[in-house]
Amino acid sequence: MRNYAVFFLIVIPCAFFLTCASTGSDQAALPLEDTFFFDDEQIFAQGALEQMDEGDLEDAHRIAHPPEGFVFVQGGTFIMGSPSGEPGRWDDEGPQRQVRVSDFYMGRHQVTQEEWFEVMGTTIGQQRDLANREWPLRGEGDNYPMYYVNWFEVIEYCNRLSQREGLTSAYTISGTGNNGTVTWNLNANGYRLPTEAEWEYACRAGTTTPFSTGNNITTAQANYNGNNPYNNNARGEFRERTTPVGSFPANAWGLHDMHGNVWEWCWDWYQDSYIGLETESPVGASSGTSRVIRGGSWLGSGRYVRSAFRDRNGPSIRYSRIGFRVVRSP
Repeated sequence: MRNYAVFFLIVIPCAFFLTCASTGSDQAALPLEDTFFFDDEQIFAQGALEQMDEGDLEDAHRIAHPPEGFVFVQGGTFIMGSPSGEPGRWDDEGPQRQVRVSDFYMGRHQVTQEEWFEVMGTTIGQQRDLANREWPLRGEGDNYPMYYVNWFEVIEYCNRLSQREGLTSAYTISGTGNNGTVTWNLNANGYRLPTEAEWEYACRAGTTTPFSTGNNITTAQANYNGNNPYNNNARGEFRERTTPVGSFPANAWGLHDMHGNVWEWCWDWYQDSYIGLETESPVGASSGTSRVIRGGSWLGSGRYVRSAFRDRNGPSIRYSRIGFRVVRSP
């Protein structure tokens, strides 16, 4: 544990906001009005710094300095699922329940084709060929999201990225290929997929509406099939392909493309309701045949990009509409 010395305290009168999560009923992004220094590093924190103990100082450092390309999401409670009266709701989005998640870091963007190639060594074209050589590419370039990747390949990506950075791999893989068995080491600090609860918590960013943007989302705010808007709203653009990550405004916690572009693999086995599942840092059902995907895609309608919408696919499936983003435990 590092020993820090606080040299001086200053106040910055500017509108700088910390991107972090909280409960739906508490604060969302906190204004950073206080600045202090550890050695030669500038650390931002909220509150009465003079009363911070060493643990508090470590928390402040963790919040202010997430890994590059990541956002620190502060744990809290939220209402998971959709209310019975939400237009476009499916039965598997309930029953609504209060869920608590712990702190985590989440990728600001979906994993890109460049990031995938650096770790896994395959291009989007090569991944497409593994699925079906006749299928088209739906966006190609360094900053486009990676797709045509199955759940097992994404698990391997997480482990390889962890090993490259000297972190403890989150997953133990027994067997090979699509017949492998994956075990998650909950104490590992390496890269991993978000749980379904973490994903929805981060997507909502403190909101309780169908979208983090409110009661509707337009194709100027997300990449989905604008020919099929949500709840009879005005039609928009149908791009018929992915868009570079970060092409649309981030949500309140600094995360891009949580609605649309490509579906995102989650850790959880799919279950057709939340009945019987844990509410404290839930990790999903203990077994199943399909893994959860979240967020909707360039192909789907506005209904499918809602914060609460759930879908699933077999873990060996590769499609042009499914990608992923990664998280890390602090």
